[in-house]
Parts: sequence; structure tokens; C-alpha cells
Amino acid sequence: MHEAEQEIQALIRGGENLAVEFKSDVKSLPDRDLVAAVVALANTEGGDLFLGVEDDGTPTGLHANHRNLAGLPALIANKTIPSLAVRVEALELEGQPIARIQVPKSRQLVSTSDGLLQRRRLRMDGTPEAVPFYPHEFVQRQSSLGVTDPSALPVENLAVEDLDPIQRIRIRNAIKKYGGDQSLMPLADDELDGALGLTVSMGGIRRPTVAGLLLLGNEMQLRQHLPSHEVAFQVLRGTDVLVNEFYRKPLLETFEEVEVLFRARVEEEEIQVGLFRVPIPNFDRRAFREAFVNALVHRDYSALGAVHVKLDDDGLSISNPGGFVEGVNLDNLLVADPRSRNPLLADIIKRIGLAERTGRGIDRIFEGMLRYGRTAPDYSMSSAHTVSVRMSAADADAEFLRMIVEREEQTGAAMPIDSLIILSRLRNERRLRTADLAKSVQKPETVVRGTLEKLVEAGMVEAHGTGKGRTYTLSAKVYQGAGQKAAYVRQAGFDPIQQEQMVMSFIDTHGSIKRADVIELCHISPDQAYKLLARLKKREEIEQVGERKGAIYKRAR
Repeated sequence: MHEAEQEIQALIRGGENLAVEFKSDVKSLPDRDLVAAVVALANTEGGDLFLGVEDDGTPTGLHANHRNLAGLPALIANKTIPSLAVRVEALELEGQPIARIQVPKSRQLVSTSDGLLQRRRLRMDGTPEAVPFYPHEFVQRQSSLGVTDPSALPVENLAVEDLDPIQRIRIRNAIKKYGGDQSLMPLADDELDGALGLTVSMGGIRRPTVAGLLLLGNEMQLRQHLPSHEVAFQVLRGTDVLVNEFYRKPLLETFEEVEVLFRARVEEEEIQVGLFRVPIPNFDRRAFREAFVNALVHRDYSALGAVHVKLDDDGLSISNPGGFVEGVNLDNLLVADPRSRNPLLADIIKRIGLAERTGRGIDRIFEGMLRYGRTAPDYSMSSAHTVSVRMSAADADAEFLRMIVEREEQTGAAMPIDSLIILSRLRNERRLRTADLAKSVQKPETVVRGTLEKLVEAGMVEAHGTGKGRTYTLSAKVYQGAGQKAAYVRQAGFDPIQQEQMVMSFIDTHGSIKRADVIELCHISPDQAYKLLARLKKREEIEQVGERKGAIYKRAR
């Protein structure tokens, strides 16, 4: 079976989803229904429409009207606005002719020539359906694609004089406090508004942008003109609600009040590292600040729903309405180019100094967890409609932190986030290959291998084996520093001579050994087991009986 056929069969076996649609053609699917299905795919994630396949994936073939597929791309282009270019492929499945229509994801909203505008969504049971695309969803769609900036839109019913002048003082104080753009400090109020994009001129009248309203509006104006703006702060102990506060105040005021509530719940211990005392908080303040600011700045302000900050017995969680922006997902979160759903608002917050100017605030969040020996922040509860991050309240590992701080003192630089991720995984999972670590670091194996070799040179990590079977563990020095010498011996394994002695001892006890036994006995890879047995055969200490998977090894006669 060809690779292309395997791909088609895998797609159809997987059933319908947001990017795969089946359409029966037994009764000749009307052109209007076919074009509507294509439009729904284009307005969502793009994907494949299989014509001549039933909802359950059974191929029933094309109607005679659709056997000639040559004119189908032109039909779809003529009946969509703007014209949509699709690719049509004739296939045969289980003896039935079917058509695969590959639909690109559109960066513009596409409708049928009859004015029908649809998108796809998942029902509660996980099956997809096509639903109308309503006007209030347009801005959300376009902002996620980076086509428009909702935060730069003017608020036409407000003039600059209606805004709260106290909030400008708050902006200036924040620039001082957080080390923002100092060139903004000498500017007059109207110059500050213009420099930051808080206002725009419309017909000679200065009016606030949505970002300007968020930063300079009062609570009443925000409720009236931006009802989606809301922040909830909750503290739970078991099932008891200790704090349950809701805010609709301007952005900086909301941030400051929530941060005060959060800081009151930060507890610190200290450890001695050299001449310095290093604090160990139960929650890292910088990680909280970056995660909370991200939620405020990148949320979807066209969708109702609050930014939720929740502290409970298990940790801290922060969520906001609106999924990841186009091009960002769980698999590239650490390496994707910084993008915002609200670029103007994001730029203002960076210039004030409240967020990382590099746009790499996500690194701060990971660093704030990993350097203390805690698990990485968990974004797995995020969806197409919500971004959610969970930070565990697990106890810190003081010895792990001491190792990181000592290394930073030696180099005079902060530990790179890639190194922190690798060290954290080795701490938790003991022995890993480069391929195992590449997914966590979200970079190619060649890059990860370079980071690993630097950690080896620094004496923090040890390499075992060669080639594809090469594995890595934390070094003996690390385990000794933590008072875990026995743990190091278990994870590092045994040297080649010890491994050979163990194999021979096993054969003497049991009469023979298989390669699978060697892998388990010596804690080595299949490739390393093969080489170990080959060495013993070459020295004629053992002999092989049988071939391949059935092979066993006995003492040589």
C-alpha cells in the first residue's frame, strides 16, 4: 500500500473532526451544500472534505454528476466570496470512487455567493457540526489571525476628557516602579496618550482606543463600553472559599489590587548558598506577574468571561477567555514567535515595564517553577476558547536550587531555560535520551544535544553510551551534593566490566540469557545490549544459539 493511500485511510478511520468532513454523494450532493461545507472548513482550521463517504466513514462512491471532478475547483471558486482555491483529488477506496477536497484555512472570512457564512465547532459529544458565523465573532476570528487589532479600535462614544486622570498618574508610577520606558516620563498628558496609543483623533476630537479605555477608563465606563472586562481572584482551602473578589476596575489598578492579595499569600524560607541567603517562596512572584499580565493582555475582549486567578491547596491557576493565537500551541509554546491578540495593549504594557520587553514572558513562568525543583507549568487544560496555566504548590527542592544558584554564580549569568528544563526532567525521570528531552525543550535534537554537552562540561550531567543509545543522567556530584549517593549508582548504572560480570553470573545461574534479559539486568538500551553481547562473543566467552529475536546466549564450550 502506498504512503498516500495509508494517509487517506488513516484520516477516514479517524472519523470526522474540525478538519475532516464526510459528505454522502449517493443522491448527488447539491452544489449549495457542498460549497457551504467548504466554507465552514475554510473559516475554521481548513482541512479535508471527502465526497462520497458516509458519516460513519463508509465509502459509497460519487454520484454520476460528480464523476468528472475537473470542474469542481472552478465551481467552488465561483461560488465563494472571496474566491477560495481548493485542490481536488480523485481516489478509490474499497472499490468506490471518492473525491478528496483539500480546503486551505482562510485568513479572511469566506461566505458562499448566497451570503451563507459558517464555521465548524465540536458538539458536547466531540462530533463536529457547521454553525452560523455571527458578526460578534468576526473580531475574535480576525484578531486571532493577526489581521486586526481589537485593542487599537476607537471607542466612539467617549472623549478624552471623560477619562480618569488619576489613572495617568498610576501609569507614570508604574513606569518608575517597574523600570519602563523612561522617555515617557517628561511627556505632557496628551503627549503620553498619543505616544502610547491610548487615544486617537477622530474628526478633530481625541477619543480613547480600547486599550486606552482599559487603562484610563473608570469602572462605570468599563462596565458600559467593555462589559467583557472582569477579573476574579479566589482563594480556596478544601471546599471553603476564603476570598472571592471580582474586579471591573482599570487594568493597572486591578493588577495592583490582585497582586496585593497574592503577595499576602506568598510564604518564604531561606537557604544559605556561599555568602548569600536565597529565598524559597511557595509561589514565585515574577512567574505570577508574567502569567497574570499575559492573561490580562492576551485575553479575548470580544468574549464575555473573567480572567480567573485561583489559589487552592494544590497550587495556583490562571485562565483567560480566548485560546492561543494563530500559530501558537502546546507543542511550540516555548519557541513560537511572540504574538498577541491585542498588539497595541501588549506594547503599552511592555513600555510601562509590567511585562517582558522581549515578549518571552513564558520563559519567566517556566523559570519561576523549574529553578526551585518544581514541575513545569501545566497548560494542558487550555482549549480553543481558553488559555489556562497551572502552577503546582509542591515543596521546593532546596538542593536542586542550590545547584542552580552555584552554577549561576560561577558563570555570572542566569541558567538558560533549556538547561533548567533538561535538569528538571533528569531530576524527575533519572535517565533520558536526547530524543526524550527534545519534546520538552521544543527544539531540534541537534540543539538539545549541544545544550546537554555544555551541561556535561559543567559537571552537572553525565553521558552514558554512544550513538543513538547515548543516555544522560544527573552527575555523581549532583547526587552527592544532595546526599543521594545510592540513587546515583542506581541511575548511572554499571561500568562495562561490571555489566559483563553480571551477564556471566546470570548465565551461570540460569543456563542462558536473552538480549531482553541483558537490557533489564544492566539498565541499558537494546543497542548497548547488542554490543555487550558481541564483545563477549568475540572473546569466545559466550556462544549464540538461534537467530534474531529467538537467539539465546550460553557459556562457550
